[in-house]
Amino acid sequence: MKPICIIPARGGSKGVPRKNIRMIAGKPLIHYAIKSALKSKIFSHVFVSTEDTKIASLSKKSGAEVPFLRPKSLADDKTPIDAVLVHFIEKLIDLGYAFDTFVCRDCTVPFIKNEDIIGSINLLKKKKANLVIGVYAQHLNPYYNVVENTSTNHLKLVKKITRPVSRQKAPKVYQMNGLHTYDVKKFLFPKRKIRTELNKALPYIISLESGLMIDTEFEFQIARLFIENKLWKL
Repeated sequence: MKPICIIPARGGSKGVPRKNIRMIAGKPLIHYAIKSALKSKIFSHVFVSTEDTKIASLSKKSGAEVPFLRPKSLADDKTPIDAVLVHFIEKLIDLGYAFDTFVCRDCTVPFIKNEDIIGSINLLKKKKANLVIGVYAQHLNPYYNVVENTSTNHLKLVKKITRPVSRQKAPKVYQMNGLHTYDVKKFLFPKRKIRTELNKALPYIISLESGLMIDTEFEFQIARLFIENKLWKL
């Protein structure tokens, strides 16, 4: 049984307004995640979950399926992604779709490699895991160079240990990104708990380049330069 791909894309992005459908090289950003997923031949279906009719229309033009619109109550910036996925999965099951694995792929992480998607699926099945998350080694490290304010407005390291003599010797930390691979039954029971129980999630290491996530205008411009200068292509 082939897995399915779900690409969440709400209309109300705050960091980069309307980033899901902002144009790069004549195509909306979401187009690149959709086309990459379709080209991979990994999935039986590539779906987009959105409450936005324009995102839905452009997603369909790129080849994705949008079998229904997401309720607006599940489309604000406080909505947890697990609530979105539970709603979408249960609706698909009610419509008669059959699948035992699904990949949640964020369209703001356009450079995910298909070999990494396959690797995450294989790891999920081999280890009988609940969830596999794509991560890359992060050079910004809470044990070494990530700080926060104290109550007296002074700086302190986020993680309270003796400061390592170099970043390389600090405990290794990882950045999560837009590749999450789930076992359907374990995700739905108990409902909405898998995402918050990271001790039950396994990491799948990917490269920094393929994990680039667009949360800021600066990162959007990096992605644009990569695509327009053909440093990455479908």
